This record gives sequence, structure tokens and C-alpha cells, in this order.
Amino acid sequence: RGQTTAIIGSPGSGKSTIAKMLLRLHDVTDGSVRFSGADVRSMTQHDLRERIAYVPQKAWLFSGTIASNLCDGRAGATETEMRHALDVAQSDFVWGLPERLDAPVAQGGTNFSGGQKQRLAIARALMKKADLYIFDDSFSALDYKTDVTLRQALKKKTKDSTVLIVAQRISTILHAEQIIVLDDGKVAGIGTHKELLKNCETYYQIAASQLSEKELEADMKEVG
Repeated sequence: RGQTTAIIGSPGSGKSTIAKMLLRLHDVTDGSVRFSGADVRSMTQHDLRERIAYVPQKAWLFSGTIASNLCDGRAGATETEMRHALDVAQSDFVWGLPERLDAPVAQGGTNFSGGQKQRLAIARALMKKADLYIFDDSFSALDYKTDVTLRQALKKKTKDSTVLIVAQRISTILHAEQIIVLDDGKVAGIGTHKELLKNCETYYQIAASQLSEKELEADMKEVG
């Protein structure tokens, strides 16, 4: 609790599959996935999902209003609770809409931009008091500044929970306490950003393709 684990790897390496196995959208065919010490297959889907808040790779909103979407995260939520979740998710644009919380939402959220949909989906997940928050590449449509600000606010909001971030963008997971590197369905490395730069070739290659030469040099100088 209070820590963030990130999973990074190339497309098709198995990142989202791990998140889906935790939710029992898929079940393992060998070995086990354990949550709070128990095999997830020994828990009902209802009990398991009551304790997990999940933002899928493709943000999806339901037809209705912004308020009704947020109430899907917590039934009977107050306006103060909604405002707090929206603030953490950097969804200030809501207050610029004429109807604000009562602004209409088209099926799928097609009347909002990709970044707005992601932020509203994150706010909906944050309405729930969960033991585990899973963000499956949920920051991909955000600009760098919004990404950084949102994750800083998220850290405070989820300090009593566990956070799992699935990402392709290395800037999103730099400060995670633990990073798991996947390569073709296998774990290629586990550690912090700097540990992996030094010890995991797969991670180094991802970093080299995304960070500027100056950033990479500075990080490598620190790891020695």
C-alpha cells in the first residue's frame, strides 16, 4: 500500500493481460495470480472487483451526464466528492462547460477529446475507495505537463492503496517504486528506473528510444 508498480514493454508483450488477469477477465492456465495473499480464482468476481478500480486502455464513458458517470464509481456521491475526483484527475475543463457536472455525455464519450475522456475515466475510478487502482495505459492521450501534475495528485489520493500502472511511455513510470519490464510475455527485469537502466538491456533500449540524449546521459552518469 502506498506504492506504485509499473509494467512497461513493447506492444503485445503482455502488459494489459496481467491487468485483465487480476480482474479475472482472463484466468491463468498455469501458476496463479494472487491478490492480498489469495488466489483470485478463489474469490468471486463481485468481491474482487469491489476492491479494484480499473481504467482500461481505451477510455469509455456511458451516455448520460458527467455526474452520472462519476456516480458509476460511487453511487450517491456528493458534489464535493465529485469535485475532488475531478480536481485530482486534472479535469478543470468541466467547470468551463455551461452545464458543468450536468453536461451531457454521448455513448462512449465521443463528444469529448481523447485526453478529456481519459481524465474523466480516471476521475470515475477515483470515486471508488479501492485497495488497488489499475491504470492500463490511461495517460497516453495526456500532454507531458498534465501527465506529471496528475500523477503527483494521484500519489496523495492513493496513499493508502496500491497502484499498478501499465504504460508504454517511460516518462509516466520513471518514479514508480517498482518497474516490471516485459518482453514477449516474459519478465525481462524488475527494479527502479536507474537500476533497470544499468541491469536490463530491454529497458535501456526503451529508454534510449524515448528519452533525449541529454536525459539518458544524465541518468546513466548517476547509475555509474
